[in-house]
Amino acid sequence: MTDHDHTPREAATDADAIDADAIDGGRAPATDGGTDTAAGADDVELDPWGSATVDDYRKLFEEFGIEEFEEILPDVPHPHYLMRRGVIFGHREYDAVAEAMANDEPFAALSGFMPTGDPHIGHKLVFDEIIWHQRQGGDAFGLIADLEAHSARGLSWEEIDEHARSYVLSLLALGFDPDEGTIYRQSDNREVQDLAFELGAKANFSELQALYGFDGETNVSHMQSTITQMADILYPQLVDEPKPTVVPVGPDQDPHLRLSRDLAVRMRYFKVTEAFASFELEDDERQLVRAAYDALAASDSGSDTDGDAAVSEADGSPIRCETAADWLETYDPPADLATARASAIETLRAAGKEPIRPRVRFLDRNATDEAFEDLIERINGEKRVFEGHIDAFDLGRTAAEELARTVELDHGGFGFRQPSSIYHRFMSGLTGGKMSSSVPASHISLLDDPDDGRAKVQAATTGGRSTAEKQRELGGKPDECPVYELYAYLLAGDDDDLARTVHDECLGGDRLCGGCKDQAAELMAQFLADHQEKREEAAELLEDLDIDFDSDRRGTGGEH
Repeated sequence: MTDHDHTPREAATDADAIDADAIDGGRAPATDGGTDTAAGADDVELDPWGSATVDDYRKLFEEFGIEEFEEILPDVPHPHYLMRRGVIFGHREYDAVAEAMANDEPFAALSGFMPTGDPHIGHKLVFDEIIWHQRQGGDAFGLIADLEAHSARGLSWEEIDEHARSYVLSLLALGFDPDEGTIYRQSDNREVQDLAFELGAKANFSELQALYGFDGETNVSHMQSTITQMADILYPQLVDEPKPTVVPVGPDQDPHLRLSRDLAVRMRYFKVTEAFASFELEDDERQLVRAAYDALAASDSGSDTDGDAAVSEADGSPIRCETAADWLETYDPPADLATARASAIETLRAAGKEPIRPRVRFLDRNATDEAFEDLIERINGEKRVFEGHIDAFDLGRTAAEELARTVELDHGGFGFRQPSSIYHRFMSGLTGGKMSSSVPASHISLLDDPDDGRAKVQAATTGGRSTAEKQRELGGKPDECPVYELYAYLLAGDDDDLARTVHDECLGGDRLCGGCKDQAAELMAQFLADHQEKREEAAELLEDLDIDFDSDRRGTGGEH
C-alpha cells in the first residue's frame, strides 16, 4: 500500500519491464508470465523501497500465494478496463470485495502515495483504481505517506509538502470525489498513529527483517513508518464498521499486504476454526479430516448411538479418529495437501477411539474476561466451554465469524477483516528496460508539457521490426512494445476496440511504428493538456480539504 508506497512505490518508475505476454487488446493476456521463464525468476524478490525485479509473474502465484485475477473477473460488476485487459493480473481475497460490490454492501478501497517526486503515468494506474472503486460505491481513501518519505527517503518536510500537494491535485483532477472520500496525511492522522502503536505490539523485528531485509543499520523511524503503513491499510475499517477493503498496488508492495493481513488476525479477540475433536489441526490437515469424515458419514447407516457422534458408522458405532486415519491411509489427496496427510494421520492415531464430531471452535486470542463470558452467553444451542476455547455444535462457520466480530466490537475491539489486494503489472520504460524517475526520457510525468510528452512518445522504443518491409511481412511485436503499453494502460481509456485494433494491426503487419507513434503522441499530448487543465480547476478544491500542505514539522529526515 504505500504500501503502498502507497503506490507501487514508484509503481512504474522503479519497476521492472512488463513481460512479453502483457496486454492483448480488450482480451485478458496470459497472467502466468508467458511461456518462457525469465532470467532470475527463480529468485523473485519483492522490495517496497528497492528496485523491483519481478521478471516472471508466474512466480508470484507459486511463491507468494497471489491468485490469478482472471479467475474472479466474471464476478466483478462492470470491471475496469485495467481488469479486462489483464493489467491487473493478481489478487488476494478480492472475491470478498467483488461480492460486497455486487450486493451493494459496504466495502472500501485505499492506496497511498509516497511524495518523493512528481506524479507520473505509473501513479495514474493507482489513482484510476481508487477512483473506479469509489464510483462503484466503495468508501475511497487516498493517503500521503509523508512519514515514510521522511524516514525512508530522507526528504525534507518542505519537499514533502510540495509533492503532496501535487499528488492530491492529480488525484482530484482524475475524478476522485473528496466529498465522498477521504484524503489524509499520515503525520496528521492521530487515529492512524494510535492504531500503529497498537499494531506494533503484535509485530517484532525478526519478521520485519525477514519481510523487508531490515538490519542493524535500518533506522528505527523507517521501521516505525512500516507499522504506520499497516495502520493505513486497516484504517478504513475504523470508519463506520469493519468491511472488505482492497488495496491496489504493484507486486513489489506485497510484503506490506502480507504483514497487514497477519496483523489483522493477531489483533482479533477470537480465532474461529472448524474442529472435529479435542485436538487442533492446521488448515491443510483440517481439509483432510473433513474429507475423511464426509466419506465415512456418507457410507453409514445414519443411526446415532453416541452423543459425541452426529452420524454413526454402518455398524452402529460412532466415527472414531482411528477409523478416519485408516481412511486417509488409502486416500489419494490433491497435490497441495499431500504433505499434510502424514501429520493428519499421526494426530488421528494419537486420538485413538475419540469420536469425531464437527463443531465450530472459538479460540481466545486477546479477549477480555468480559468478552469471553459474553460470547458464551450469546452462543445458542449445544456448546462446551473450556479454559481457552468454546466449541459450538449448532453454528455454521459464517455465523460464528459474525458473532465473534460482534462481541469483539461490543467490548472495545477492532474486529478487523483481513484486507484484500489487487496487483497490476509494471510499465516498461519508454526507452526500453525499466521506467525510472531518474531517467526523464523513460517516463512521462503528469506535469510534463504536452509538447514534451508528445516528443517522448515520438522518441520511444517500439516492438517493431528493423524495416517497414519486415514489419509488413512478419508483423510487429506489440506485447514487447512500450508504445502499445501506453495505449493499453492509458491512451485507449475505456475503449477496448481501440486497444484491440492497435494490437492486432501491429501483430498482423498492417500498422507501422511511425504512424502508431504519431497517433499515440497526439493522444498523449491531449491527455496531458486536459489533465493539467483539470489540475488547475482542482486547485480550488484544496482549500476545502482538511489537509495542511504547509507543514511546520521539524526534522532532518532519515535514510534507507
